[in-house]
Amino acid sequence: MTGRALTVDAGLTDLRAADRLLHTLAAELALPEGTFGCTHLLHDGRPRVAVSLTLPTEETLSDTRTRLTARSYDVTDGLPGVVGRAVLYPGAGALTGTLTVAELLSRSAIDQVTVLGTPGEPDPRTRVVTRDHVRPQWLDGALVLAVQPAAGGVLVPFEVPHPTPCCADH
Repeated sequence: MTGRALTVDAGLTDLRAADRLLHTLAAELALPEGTFGCTHLLHDGRPRVAVSLTLPTEETLSDTRTRLTARSYDVTDGLPGVVGRAVLYPGAGALTGTLTVAELLSRSAIDQVTVLGTPGEPDPRTRVVTRDHVRPQWLDGALVLAVQPAAGGVLVPFEVPHPTPCCADH
């Protein structure tokens, strides 16, 4: 991840709200190509989800900081940690429908695809049903998408677009 980073702590408590905030900020601030927007779980006595924006240049960083501060967001320089779940990243919009692993890697900033519970990387010809919801994570400086096997010999991203809330039937 290159560029300069800002963290926005809007006091959010769930990933869906953080995803929406990142998409809203991208649209309202017209964030430039090459911007990464990630979610980060914070556990510093008040569990919550912060978002970070990593921008391609110092100039866009400064301008974005000014515009966020003007909107009364709590903004700090840097990232809140080394692990982040990417929502905005180059090529994210092109990851829809069913793609091969090779297509997924060539169309986006994702560096690697890993299949949960298996060693090595999947065959580049293996199909991935994206469900239009692809959320890779930063791991050791690489953007890695975790997938799992699904019916029909395809893979699907581990994170589902609309998870059932815990204890939904209580």
